[in-house]
Amino acid sequence: MVYKKFAVALLAAAVGACAQIDHAPQSASTTPAESDTDGKSSELTAISQNIMQVPEPALPPKDIWQRLRQGFSLDRETGRPKVKDYVSYFSSNQGYMARVTERSRRYIFHVAEQLEQSNVPMEFALLPIVESAYDPFAYSHAQASGMWQFIPATGRSFGLNQNWWYDGRRDVVESTRAASEYFNYLSAKFDGDWLLVLAAYNAGEGTVRRAMERNRRKGKGTSFWDLKLPRETQRYVPQLLALAEVVARSDHYRIPLHDVGNTPYYTAVNVGSQIDLAQAAELAGVEIEELYLLNPGYNRWATDPNGNHRLLIPNDKSARFIEELEKLPADQRVSWQRYKVASGDSLSVIARRYETTVAAIQQTNKLRGSRIRAGQTLLIPSASGPSAQYAYSIDQRVQNKQASGKGKKSSYTVRPGDTLWAIARSMDVKVRDLASWNSMAPGDTLRPGRKLVAYSSSGSSSTSDERSRTTRKMSYRVRSGDSLYRIARKFSIDISDIVRWNKISKNSYLQPGQRLTLFVDSASRG
Repeated sequence: MVYKKFAVALLAAAVGACAQIDHAPQSASTTPAESDTDGKSSELTAISQNIMQVPEPALPPKDIWQRLRQGFSLDRETGRPKVKDYVSYFSSNQGYMARVTERSRRYIFHVAEQLEQSNVPMEFALLPIVESAYDPFAYSHAQASGMWQFIPATGRSFGLNQNWWYDGRRDVVESTRAASEYFNYLSAKFDGDWLLVLAAYNAGEGTVRRAMERNRRKGKGTSFWDLKLPRETQRYVPQLLALAEVVARSDHYRIPLHDVGNTPYYTAVNVGSQIDLAQAAELAGVEIEELYLLNPGYNRWATDPNGNHRLLIPNDKSARFIEELEKLPADQRVSWQRYKVASGDSLSVIARRYETTVAAIQQTNKLRGSRIRAGQTLLIPSASGPSAQYAYSIDQRVQNKQASGKGKKSSYTVRPGDTLWAIARSMDVKVRDLASWNSMAPGDTLRPGRKLVAYSSSGSSSTSDERSRTTRKMSYRVRSGDSLYRIARKFSIDISDIVRWNKISKNSYLQPGQRLTLFVDSASRG
């Protein structure tokens, strides 16, 4: 409409100009009639044609990578040595780039949509490559989970629920929403400096702020490049800038980006009640592995009975899923078994046997407490298929991880009071290795009855001399900003061990300069 008004105004101005030209001296070869008609008409036609040629609207990006490039806004700082190093690394690891961009195909369009709505630079759509290689099941030694690698506390701060059935840190939609909110929160704290936002996302807001304060006191700059930050953070920001560079100029660097259309991959469907994931996959006509990859937040064989009932379904299967779901009564969306309580049974024992929770059994059977009696019949929600069918449930992932080690396998059943450090020492293995073999982090809570596995070379022996070579006593001086959690995480030990070794309270306030005695597995430090 603006173009049309502009064109009409110019056309009117042109007509006025032509009227003035009529009174100008004419060429001897031109008759008054020709001047008044053909000349004016052709002049108006030429002007109107030029004015009315309004540019056509730009076509939407043909694929997700073009869309990202159009949204890139950060200075990639390609002259910086660390950025150069990572550009070289990514451009020479074409197989890795092909794999991670293929893995991103289910999620990256929706990540871009969320970031765009939140006014976050489009480079951040590549951050899950740095964090998790776009693996929604990624779990780190620092208890960070999901493709955005939220630790439990930060996840809860941004509304990511975590319980036996469900972990919002792995939920594709919820974790991306939370990450966007976190980015904007940090942006407000650091005056819109997105490199400081990235640094704070990795190292923590307090770590970055203290580094800035130190530089201010010394009269130094406070940009990311001026700050003394943890080594991991010094590498973290250049990695993202380097990824943006190679994606922006993928032809130049000969980077094989997996073909991902600029179109939605999935549709969100509100199921309305708990549903068995194997049954949901059958209704949608997809493999259960595909359903888990789109819905990695669900820990077990079914959705959370008391929580979010949304399922992400591949876009081309959503109509069929909705149609088939409408035919299925809500009380048939999970299988039920009748169980006769035996002497010595408890709700917790029964819940473990049927891979459900005490709360679910109580809710189904309208039990107010935990008391049950022998001979009583309970209705138990249970999986419709064998455990192995639910390949990405947490139990199956742990079993697969436990079976992936090499060497002589041994097992250990956790007892009350055990710590991972003590178990690792008794099994003559590194703490981080033991955690990795059992799909956990060194700081995870150990529950009595859990079975852990470890691997060692067949010729190794568990002598106290060998153990003493990997474990040493050390005196640690508390630094400003330290906490029991941070120290335990740094040395891959348990907070309870630090408390016991130093005869202090778990809630003790640590003073800078205070000395703590630690027994550290030197082979697991890093």
